[in-house]
Amino acid sequence: MNIQRTLSIIKPDAIKKSVSGNIINMFESNGFKIVAMKKIHLSKLQAQEFYKEHSARPFYGDLCDFMCSGPVVVQVLEKDNAIKANRDLMGATNPSESDEGTIRKMYGDSIDNNAVHGSDSEDSAKREISFFFSELEIC
Repeated sequence: MNIQRTLSIIKPDAIKKSVSGNIINMFESNGFKIVAMKKIHLSKLQAQEFYKEHSARPFYGDLCDFMCSGPVVVQVLEKDNAIKANRDLMGATNPSESDEGTIRKMYGDSIDNNAVHGSDSEDSAKREISFFFSELEIC
């Protein structure tokens, strides 16, 4: 067994469509244990810091603006091989290329408004989790 933790963000577009409960249910129905969760509204500076690895990319400014356009739900998910399992459940970044039954296929509208974010590696997961949660908040 390779129990891992990964960060998940339910993005502002999914919150606005009132589907966060459905997405949380999908995580739990697929064997994820939610060990931390909170709803927050990122500031522009927080979004810029969180996505700083993308700062040289042309979409960076729009991404940061989008991520602070409304509240998000941040969660720490735990499961065997959680990072890959979450990425599989989320689906492709572009919802039109996602498999049926994935979060992005069901709730994403475009490559920019794709409902969820998930860590892409163990290093990213550790960095992203510690950005939002202290050890005291993870149960």
